[in-house]
Amino acid sequence: MNVALLIARLVLGPGMAAHGAQKLFGWFGGHGLAGTGGFFETLGFRPGRLFAFLAGASEFGSGLLIALGLLGPIGPALLMLVMTVAALTVHARNGFFVSRNGVEVPVIYAAGALTLAFTGPGALSVDALLHLTRYWTPELATVAISVGAGLALMNVLARRAPAQAPVR
Repeated sequence: MNVALLIARLVLGPGMAAHGAQKLFGWFGGHGLAGTGGFFETLGFRPGRLFAFLAGASEFGSGLLIALGLLGPIGPALLMLVMTVAALTVHARNGFFVSRNGVEVPVIYAAGALTLAFTGPGALSVDALLHLTRYWTPELATVAISVGAGLALMNVLARRAPAQAPVR
């Protein structure tokens, strides 16, 4: 089981950290804060650059926490938060499959995050090395995921209609 959890963490974590690096630094073909911020503005997230930073930092941070197996359910809760917002605001209108920019990838990432939140990072983790795994109970995972879900909902509700061009 510990090897399986390590594999899951080393697939989900670096993948999500790379998504965050695209937004934050423009790495891996990303658009950086300026480009991502402009896209976020079109989605109604204003100021776009701030929302891009928060999304990128959450993705990058959650990916690192998950890959390392550090701080138990916090990394998975952050990942679930950003994937929920992405699924609801960008992908839901396109159906399920990734070939049509649907919710498939955010749902898979969120499912992996939920699984890791409730199983814990396993014995091959920084948490185990630091003897922190005893603190990560299913109840605490439920709280972390619930807080993440609440923040995702607040994020979606914070959207505003795109600014209208002035009438001439």
